[in-house]
Amino acid sequence: MSLLQVEEIDVFYKDAQALRQVSLRVEEGEIVSLVGGNGAGKSTLLRTISGLLHPKAGRILFSGSAIEGMPPHRIVEMGLVQVPEARRLFPFMTVQENLELGSYNHQARAKTKETMERVFEILPILRERKKQVVRSLSGGEQQMLAVGRGLMAGPRLLMLDEPSLGLAPMVVQELFALMARIKEEGVTILLVEQDVRRALKSADRGYAMDRGQIIMEGKGQELLEDPRIKVAYLGI
Repeated sequence: MSLLQVEEIDVFYKDAQALRQVSLRVEEGEIVSLVGGNGAGKSTLLRTISGLLHPKAGRILFSGSAIEGMPPHRIVEMGLVQVPEARRLFPFMTVQENLELGSYNHQARAKTKETMERVFEILPILRERKKQVVRSLSGGEQQMLAVGRGLMAGPRLLMLDEPSLGLAPMVVQELFALMARIKEEGVTILLVEQDVRRALKSADRGYAMDRGQIIMEGKGQELLEDPRIKVAYLGI
């Protein structure tokens, strides 16, 4: 059984259909990348999985349990956590306070100190900056904090929405190294990413979306070498 199974979901914004018969799966221990152009439906899919939007048709199963229609906080408690696009941090609070807010659910709250120490081991820059106000951090440091806050919830599956957006190339490289480390720690990752080359190169498997539908799927390296991906997203 897959850790996450999305089965033929339809999602609407009022009368406009945003997702049409979308299906995907994420196996435990994988990095799965979801790529596509602006407006393809990638973020809408993550928001639907997170419970922020509800499908009109289809099913979403996490660890074998149906979660479509479940409130977002319950989905987080089950171990499915999203790091949103644009980070959504609290800029006038400290790094440590933002991390503590990540462990708001009951199960995570009981392990806050233990989990924070683990986050500091994975992201030592956050230990150095823990007393700093978030607005004083660089863009890259804020993105690392957003990932760290997601880890504070104790996820089994971490969904990352456009984490490299607006970051310098060296910081992007650090971010992808961080994802590999998180995978080694036993956390599964579903990644939405604008950098198609890096996203597919780092992925065990990938999906390509266009106009609210899945149009291709396969192993990350296979998709990277597919002529259609090269023409559509890599300019080759």
